[in-house]
Amino acid sequence: MKKRALIVDDNENNLMLEKDLLEVAGFEVFIAKNAIDGIASARKEKPDIIIMDVRLPDMRGPEAAKILRQDKETSDIPIVFVTASVMAEGREEINAITNSGFLGKPINTRTFAQEVSQFIK
Repeated sequence: MKKRALIVDDNENNLMLEKDLLEVAGFEVFIAKNAIDGIASARKEKPDIIIMDVRLPDMRGPEAAKILRQDKETSDIPIVFVTASVMAEGREEINAITNSGFLGKPINTRTFAQEVSQFIK
């Protein structure tokens, strides 16, 4: 059975690159361009993993993650934040979210799918 991933990113280039890399690695991929759509998609599709940008147009990724953690249906889905700018306080915010991690941008196209897979239990 294919692993299912949800990518939440407002940058079209990042979204398509990450989607292509995961599909080539055998994932079924769902996409959302903002946090509200991402939360709705996570509840509907129940992916094995969520890849989320930290800076989204409608709310910050960690805020969206907190909403997902409060929902019984999505509380256990691992969330990987992909971001170019993680300062110390941002890392603390991400580390405070259970079952989450982060990957830096620019992503390594050769290892991205493998790195994402490591977060799936």
